[in-house]
Parts: sequence; structure tokens; C-alpha cells
Amino acid sequence: MDLGLQGKVALVTGGSKGIGLETAVTFAAEGAMVAICARNEEQLEDAAAIIKDRTGADVLIISADVTKPADCERAVAETVKRYGRLDIVINNAGTAAAKPFEGIDDEAWTADLDLKLFGAIRISRAAVPYLRAASGGSIINVTTSSAKTPPASSMPSSVSRAAGQALTKAMSRDLAQDGIRVNTVCIGMIRSDQLEQRWKREEPGLTWEQYARDPRHHIPLGRIGDTDEAAKVIVFLASEAASYVTGTSVNIDGGAGPSL
Repeated sequence: MDLGLQGKVALVTGGSKGIGLETAVTFAAEGAMVAICARNEEQLEDAAAIIKDRTGADVLIISADVTKPADCERAVAETVKRYGRLDIVINNAGTAAAKPFEGIDDEAWTADLDLKLFGAIRISRAAVPYLRAASGGSIINVTTSSAKTPPASSMPSSVSRAAGQALTKAMSRDLAQDGIRVNTVCIGMIRSDQLEQRWKREEPGLTWEQYARDPRHHIPLGRIGDTDEAAKVIVFLASEAASYVTGTSVNIDGGAGPSL
């Protein structure tokens, strides 16, 4: 299937590792021009080397903090300056934060919302004029399956991500007239640095394969997912192959989530 990504320009936030990095690799492999942004410049340089090694493509790296409006505007502007256009935005910046309600103070709530919700708002707001100028484009907000049916002690992330899902639907309605599609992917247990740290902390006697297939995870497909499995769905939704899909959410969780 031709995804129609040849010559398109994609900006991936949180693009230095994990799902963001694998998404950037997948875009580059499909012929898209890619910019990745994150806070750590050294990690960005390492990510660029990985993308170059795996795809042969050069990428633009942008050290930026999505909690800072000026950084968001600069990330978009630098992408357009390098490539002359912008077609796709992947709002992936964020970390997992899960505690009981009474253990979260105002500072923690504010920091989580600022990173995950307002980060996506800022990047998207800066990008929309360029997407419109390109006669349409795609925005993908990366959220979590727990945002749909939050379990106990899942805050503040589940609440921030639920707001991101509402943002997706509202934006999709506002921007559809410009041919800009907005969707969200809801991530479940996908291999990541944080998940690997949990594995080494909780079950150091197990191999990754054993840990990934531990039935205690309660994943119907029987294993933790890989980053490339998430990246392929993200890239598909951003592509011309999904040209009639907007305002929706797709679970990437091996069937673990209790809701559609």
C-alpha cells in the first residue's frame, strides 16, 4: 500500500526515544522528511544517528521544551524553514505519572497538564497555519487507553490524557473545513524506558520475553507491544491512506482496555 508520504514533512515531539523515535524512523522509511524535538540535545543526536543508520535519511533535530510557548513556535518555524512546508504533527511529548488522588498536589497537576495537554495545544496552534497552507494535513495526539476508563491511582496522567482526547475531537470539528485531520492513539503497555526500568526493578530474574508475556499484565494478546507496532498505526493514521479518518481514537493496547 502506498501511504502517500513521499515528500511530506512530519514534526514529532518527544522524538528522541521510544514511540516517538520509532515513529520518526517509520516516517523516514516511507519517504517523509522528518523533524524531531525533545529537551535533551544529546539524546536527539543519538536518535538522528539511529534514523540515519536505519533509513539513510537525515533528520532535523530541535532542542525544545513543549511547556514553553516560544520553544513550540520555534520548533514549528525551524521545521518549515528547513523543509519549506509542514504536513504532519505528532504530539507525543510526555511521561507517565500515576499516583492516588490524595498524593497529588497542585504543582504536580499543573506540571502534568502543562506538558501533556498544553504542549499539544501549543505545538498544534503554531502548526495549523502551515498545515492549512499545505491544503490540509494531519495531527496525531498520543494519549493512553487508561484515559478512557481510568483505573485507581492513575492520576494525573489519565486525566491529562482524557483532556487530550477531548481536544482531539474538538479540534477535528474545527479544522475539518481546512482538510486538517485530527486523531488520537491510545497507548497501552508498549515497551519503553520506563517499562524496562519497572521490569528490572520488579522482576530482575525474568528475561524481557518472559516479562512481556507474564499473564499478570492481563493483555488479551498475551504480551507487551513493541514500539514499531505503535509507530505503524500512528504513521498510517497520519498518511493519505487514512484520508477519511478524523476525530477518532485507536487503542494500541493488545486488547487490554475495557472500552472501544
